[in-house]
Amino acid sequence: MKGDKRSGRAGTRLLVLLILVFVCVPFVVAGEYPDIGPLPKRKAPKPGLVEMGKRLFFDDRVSGDGAISCSDCHDPQKGFSDGKSLSKAYPGTKYFRNSPTLINTVYKAMFFKDVGWGWDGRLGASLNDVMRDQITETTIMNMDMRLMHERMKQDPVYVKMCMENFGGECSSGKARKALVAFLETLVSRDTPFDRGRLSAEAKKGMALFKGKAGCIRCHNGPYFSDGKPHNTGVPENFEIFTDPIRHLTYRAVLTTHGTPKVMQWRRDVGYFIVSKDYRDVGKFITPTLRELKYTAPYMHNGVFSTLEEVVEFYNQGGGKDDPLANELRPLGLTEDEKRALIAFLESLSSTSPVTVEPLKIPQEYEPIENWLEVKN
Repeated sequence: MKGDKRSGRAGTRLLVLLILVFVCVPFVVAGEYPDIGPLPKRKAPKPGLVEMGKRLFFDDRVSGDGAISCSDCHDPQKGFSDGKSLSKAYPGTKYFRNSPTLINTVYKAMFFKDVGWGWDGRLGASLNDVMRDQITETTIMNMDMRLMHERMKQDPVYVKMCMENFGGECSSGKARKALVAFLETLVSRDTPFDRGRLSAEAKKGMALFKGKAGCIRCHNGPYFSDGKPHNTGVPENFEIFTDPIRHLTYRAVLTTHGTPKVMQWRRDVGYFIVSKDYRDVGKFITPTLRELKYTAPYMHNGVFSTLEEVVEFYNQGGGKDDPLANELRPLGLTEDEKRALIAFLESLSSTSPVTVEPLKIPQEYEPIENWLEVKN
């Protein structure tokens, strides 16, 4: 009898221990998620089309009042982000989200053909759709595509580029195709991870990434994202609500997309804008982990300035203030393990930053007769 009781108590203790393990530590089964790996090679876009897209990317005339270009929020010197917690926007407004990097966006389009873009997934599924949305969005570029069409037709350089690349006159659709071609050239290159040149510490970090830390559950595949919305309890950036202009911009976007109870929200609702399912409040699309060295600050609202802060946030089991954030558990990483994980994350960035030389686009239209006389 005593033996049976001891065996029963031992069995109970083992069961409790197993429950604690499963509750407090992510359980990752090998092969359960798409494995991480190098980005696949792609066919290079037509050089002339890339040149046209680059010119458009740096051209202020792509915005409604000619005040900002794409590069204002996607600076080549800052990982094609802007280095700010919350990005600026069209003059007279301020935005309420962090500006995501444009590096490797072509791979997001490749791997997630049916997933909407943006932190909340509300934008179109294709890069061409995203171009149209961002150029015409009132709080971003605020451009009427008909006006963009006319501006291009008045610029001899664009007239020539459209003829060479498309065999016809300029149009907003051709401009979007050119911008997409330019984005297709912004890809990670020479990363220690892709080249298989990880340090011993980074290798240890990769094992943690796939195992104890459980990062691969959401950051998987060559793009290091599952393309799905998740709520990890990221703290709110209250500047969205204390800055009247940012708050008005946020309210305007919610209203435009038919979000219920617009006047009642005191948080960023995230994917709820798309789904209208209250269980999705606070969910955001998993970002890529590539090029993290050059794209701080982090998260959809830029609340973390360093990778150390990000790793510690996840080590603690994510945020505790949101009752809907129930996907994470404390990781129990040691200081050495946290350093190793960061070493691996840094190995996902290019040895030299992915950048291009900015273009200065003349804003005054030169008479076409003079341009043809000089250029031909």
